[in-house]
Amino acid sequence: MTRRDALVRVIDALHAEIAALKSNDVAGLERATSQKLDGINAVATLGTGPAGPELRELADEANRLNETCRIYTNLMAANVRRRLQTLTGEGGIAGYRPRMGAAYA
Repeated sequence: MTRRDALVRVIDALHAEIAALKSNDVAGLERATSQKLDGINAVATLGTGPAGPELRELADEANRLNETCRIYTNLMAANVRRRLQTLTGEGGIAGYRPRMGAAYA
């Protein structure tokens, strides 16, 4: 396996991760994440040599897709937090709690 092949494997796994996140497919997410980690380990095992334009482009694509996964995950976490706050009666503006007795100088 070449570094290019390993990066393509990571990119494919990231696409699968995004699809699983969009559809709330937990089993698919676990599978895709495992495949992504296997691909990352393969890239690491192949060493760090000079990267030509094609490898850099693939690495940039993997980075963009990983950022997309991070954004989806953060949005999902924020939605869960908001729902939990609503369930516990702490809904409203996150982090805002009026202070009683505060004086202005």
